[in-house]
Amino acid sequence: MRNILLPMVLCASFSAMAQDAPMIAEARQVASAVPPKLLQVLTDEIAKGGPESAVEVCRDKAPQMAKAASEQSGWTIRRVSLQNRNPKAVPDAWERAALEDFDRRAAAGESPATLEKGELVTEGERKEYRYMKALPVQQICLACHGAPDKIKPEVSAQLQKLYPGDKGVGYSIGQIRGAMTLRRAL
Repeated sequence: MRNILLPMVLCASFSAMAQDAPMIAEARQVASAVPPKLLQVLTDEIAKGGPESAVEVCRDKAPQMAKAASEQSGWTIRRVSLQNRNPKAVPDAWERAALEDFDRRAAAGESPATLEKGELVTEGERKEYRYMKALPVQQICLACHGAPDKIKPEVSAQLQKLYPGDKGVGYSIGQIRGAMTLRRAL
């Protein structure tokens, strides 16, 4: 019996991996499309009105961009963080576990820019494919997410006004700020 069971388990594993490959490739492509667009919008806004005006871009335009990408791609897209600024960016249990795993892997030396997770998740009758891609802190992020004593007073005032419960500060370049998270019902 043992000789029959091992090939069956291996076939099931390879079958799941074969189904996973196209989903993860598509999710990767979708997740990689939004951040560069957001960075460009932030760069333009900072050039016009300084970092304090970029706070509203992250609050208003980033969700709009994610919504437009969701409608275009068929994936539900949002950003989440363990140290969220926006109360809507709180991770669910699956996302929290992935973010914590990203932090462990980064601490062990993996590049945050390469950290991702894709998985078929089944809850009762519902099946969906879930994907996350880490968002490492870049230089542009530090104006609003860096060390509190390095953030300009006008930026801090804007953050306090828009996000009284802000936990999204204290980062340095390369740390994981959060992740793009995608899901699609199957």
